[in-house]
Amino acid sequence: MSIEKIRNIGIIAHIDAGKTTTSERILFYTEREHKMGDVDDGTTVLDYLEEERNRGITITSAATTCHWKDYTINLIDTPGHVDFTAEVERSLRVLDGAVGVFCGVGGVEAQSETVWKQADRYHVPRIAFINKLDRVGANFDAVLQSMEKRLHVKTVVVTMPWGSESQFQGIVDILKKKAYTFSVESQGKEIIEHEVPDELEKQRKLYYEEMVNALADFDDSIIEKFSNDTLTLDDVKFSLRKATLAGKITPVLAGSSLKYKGVQFLLDAVIDYLPSPKDVESITGLNPKTGKSISIPYDDKSLTALAFKTTFDKHGELTYLRIYSGTIQEGMQVYNATRQKVERVNRLCYIHADQKINCPEANTGEIIGVIGFKDVFTGDSICRKEKPVLLESMHFPQTVVDKSVEPKTIADKDNLVIALQILSKDDPTFRFRIDEEHGQTVISGMGELHLDIICNRLQKEHKIKVSVGKPRVSYRETIQKEAQGEHLFQKEFGTKEHFAYIKVKVEPSSETKVEIVNKLPKEQVPKVYHPSIEDGIKNATATGDLAGYTLINLKVTVLEGRYNPNSSEEAFYAAAFAAVKDALSKASYILMEPIMRFQIQTPSGYLGDVISNITCRRGIIQEMLPQADFQVITGKVPIAEMFGYADKIRALTQGRGSYSLEPSEYAIVPEEIQRKLIF
Repeated sequence: MSIEKIRNIGIIAHIDAGKTTTSERILFYTEREHKMGDVDDGTTVLDYLEEERNRGITITSAATTCHWKDYTINLIDTPGHVDFTAEVERSLRVLDGAVGVFCGVGGVEAQSETVWKQADRYHVPRIAFINKLDRVGANFDAVLQSMEKRLHVKTVVVTMPWGSESQFQGIVDILKKKAYTFSVESQGKEIIEHEVPDELEKQRKLYYEEMVNALADFDDSIIEKFSNDTLTLDDVKFSLRKATLAGKITPVLAGSSLKYKGVQFLLDAVIDYLPSPKDVESITGLNPKTGKSISIPYDDKSLTALAFKTTFDKHGELTYLRIYSGTIQEGMQVYNATRQKVERVNRLCYIHADQKINCPEANTGEIIGVIGFKDVFTGDSICRKEKPVLLESMHFPQTVVDKSVEPKTIADKDNLVIALQILSKDDPTFRFRIDEEHGQTVISGMGELHLDIICNRLQKEHKIKVSVGKPRVSYRETIQKEAQGEHLFQKEFGTKEHFAYIKVKVEPSSETKVEIVNKLPKEQVPKVYHPSIEDGIKNATATGDLAGYTLINLKVTVLEGRYNPNSSEEAFYAAAFAAVKDALSKASYILMEPIMRFQIQTPSGYLGDVISNITCRRGIIQEMLPQADFQVITGKVPIAEMFGYADKIRALTQGRGSYSLEPSEYAIVPEEIQRKLIF
């Protein structure tokens, strides 16, 4: 397979935009599946977990490979619920392009913005599919305006709707100047071509002129050819592809996946406007031996790959790899540059949802599954030992909700820890810890739904019955000012004296994670002791002393050190630990709480009650927009005030209101609330 014929794409959207239905239609029309999966019936191929089928939502990203015309499409269907944003993050990290699916009624919703920003961060070119145009209240142009305003993109229409709501019967191709309907009897496989209806031709021409004008901003030849009436279909498609790959333009298509309309044209657009691995800039990494940046072109013969996901099933651990260069083969030994360990490839397989199809080798541009790795985590760099490279890893948000879990039988105590270790390796936004003070196991995640599903998986997949506590806020601690601390460790253990001295500075930082900077002059402390110093700092900054919560936004700088012949690793660990604690005690601890960005949809008649209630919850309203008979309210609110809000919004709106939350930032807890929490 020529690399120019490969497309690595993801489907991204807000929950309920029709993302998984669109993916299932793609599998059907590409003949990857011969029967359409249905979300409502629980028969989807890509939502294969029991929890996904029971709840009708995507929880984990699912990969598959299908073929359209003579192209190979490696597709990843990602979750739309904010609690599973890590799945979107790690998918976008390795994809070359993406399809954003938008509801024709809801338009750009909260999670739409979040996933779009994630794609921006990784410079992923996108096309958009405005779905559900058969629904009451659907408005194609309103969604276009919403995209341009809220996502800050320049849209160009490639296919437009023919009719709307119950009268939505097909699409019009702007460039081909034809209209199309889709046979219901063949589930949309049979496409009937029509001349563009007279009442739509004016709008088609307007969209075409808007496309040409948009392209002229990036391609000087377009407007000249348009003026001379020599502009061809190929000219426009070439220019549109170029602008899309540069991230300057977002092509938009119309349809209704549920009603079998427009999906084949979406597939054509994937091929026409999204990049092949060859079109993407050479990936860059670091040479771990020299620390220098290196560029790896797609045609480099040496293996360079990124592990972007790990899962566990009855067959063991499966690692998903994106291959950026070179070849990987069964039986091959590879090097994990992140962990500095050699791993063996026992088995290679293509992934189709929960199925694994054996393959002896995989090459540049492919997404592949590996069975047999022992110590590979999400974000690890896989390469050859003779040419090591460290690729940029992935960054995941802090957790916002905690729950306590305890096994119902003593016999399951050790099994619970093992199961939690497996789940936390599978999901980078899930964490757990043992609360020594209360003797509890505490799990942390991105929301109540996230932790509910974790607890269900413990019981169904790992056969461990657990008692689960009520959700509570995942607070954090930080410091308010700079301070210095020092410690001289000089003690006898047995017959030997141990000596070490360390001086540090702590200060507030914009980085969420604790940042450690070592400024020790070479002559003060030998390098052999530096790892022990760093370990001491890491343990001292694991939790704060205000209420025992995780420390964030903190920078620790090692300023001075002393050693003598009696120095030891244990002594430097202890000195660093104590010096940091000394500095932190002078730096004024403060408690931080997670703030969520909310979006509430309410019938206009209940607007006053909804606003009053969210304000009482310390919410700050930032924007209100009308949407048919509804109002969409966006703003920020502490998650501490939102437990149980699902019942409240239903009560306030007679069951017609809905809301979504997504993490925004951490903010200082008001003093009066902090006093209650600590004392």
